[in-house]
Amino acid sequence: MLLCRLNEIEPNASRGFEVEGVSLFCVRKDEQVFAYINHCPHRGVPLEWQPDTFLDAEKQFIQCATHGALFTIDAGECVAGPCPGEKLTPVDVRLEAGDIHVDL
Repeated sequence: MLLCRLNEIEPNASRGFEVEGVSLFCVRKDEQVFAYINHCPHRGVPLEWQPDTFLDAEKQFIQCATHGALFTIDAGECVAGPCPGEKLTPVDVRLEAGDIHVDL
């Protein structure tokens, strides 16, 4: 399913989406894109504190706005906070001719 164009997400930025009733988000790290379900594994709440704001201030980690847990961008693994070792639920994502596609 076509999600958006790659250039619609700034490098080292994130963006949220609703697809078929599922809340998800993408993080663009340089020319790579990672996608996850928008759901904290510790609290079960959405991760962002403002629309499309899923990254910490340094844009190095995905951050849960509720309790500050930090997750790696490339694997979704919690590396700081109350849920170490837990992971975000990944969404299959692929780039095709400058378009971001996801499979739910």
